[in-house]
Amino acid sequence: MKKFAVVAGLTVAGWFVSLSILHSSPPPYTPKRINKAVELLAAGQPIYYQQTAAPITGAYERGKEMASTYADYITYEMEHGAFSIPNLREFMRGLVDAGPTKSGHRTPAVIVTLPITGMDPVEVRANRWMIDQVLSSGVHGILLCHAGSVEAIQYFVRSSRYPSQKSGASADVAEGLRGSGSQSFASQIWGISGQEYTERAEPWPLNPNGELLLGLKIENRHALQNAEQTTKVPGIGFAEWGPGDMSMSMGLQGGPGGRSAPEMAAARKRVLEATKAAKIAFLNTVNVENVTQMIDEGVRVGAGGGAEAADKGRKHTKREMPW
Repeated sequence: MKKFAVVAGLTVAGWFVSLSILHSSPPPYTPKRINKAVELLAAGQPIYYQQTAAPITGAYERGKEMASTYADYITYEMEHGAFSIPNLREFMRGLVDAGPTKSGHRTPAVIVTLPITGMDPVEVRANRWMIDQVLSSGVHGILLCHAGSVEAIQYFVRSSRYPSQKSGASADVAEGLRGSGSQSFASQIWGISGQEYTERAEPWPLNPNGELLLGLKIENRHALQNAEQTTKVPGIGFAEWGPGDMSMSMGLQGGPGGRSAPEMAAARKRVLEATKAAKIAFLNTVNVENVTQMIDEGVRVGAGGGAEAADKGRKHTKREMPW
């Protein structure tokens, strides 16, 4: 009897061990990259963002609040908002201090819109300091507004790179312009050494190992005429068609038809097709009702719609990364 009891006890114990294994939590996700948005796009997964106006006060606390955002990246709006580098740095510190994300990333990715446009290369050259200061704050990308000039966009990409980086070097990819010292604060935000930052702060997919995501707003009728060329500039990772500014540029805002006018549908289609040809991501607004349709059409960056639309989209594409 004693022998039977021992065997039974082992069997029962073994059953409980097996049961505990079956009901244990899956191991935590281990990020493969610093930039969550790039990691997902590289894996063929759509991404979703939440926008915040550049805080005038309380930037650090705003960063802490947004560290747990449902979004894969945060658009930090400086096109029309306050251009304050100290506030941007405080926002980034807040994200770090309240992190990591549910996916294990140190922070959500942060992409900044600038108050300069990409219609004229002279404007980009004259304001290159903005690109340098913003990237030196530890953000993960920049969205260039009114992007219509190939030369301006090439200079934009050049301004985002270090001269020591040669990935994709060609006649269309000139030597980088960022200087030594710009890595000091940014590397602390990313949680890596300064040397590693200079190696990894590269535009993706130009550099497959790059952690910067550069985008274009092709948002007026003049920029639209060059959409097929600007989207193919090496170093650009995504583009959008900016319906608000596009309708204003076409004289449709507030008029008959407005954003639903045939000209607007044609503009959207042209930018979408240009991004597909260039093999970069297309950004478009989504909502709960249309998010799966938009994904199936080719949208890879979802704007608006909130957590519910993002959740539905992630389930549609069977995302495995926690959110």
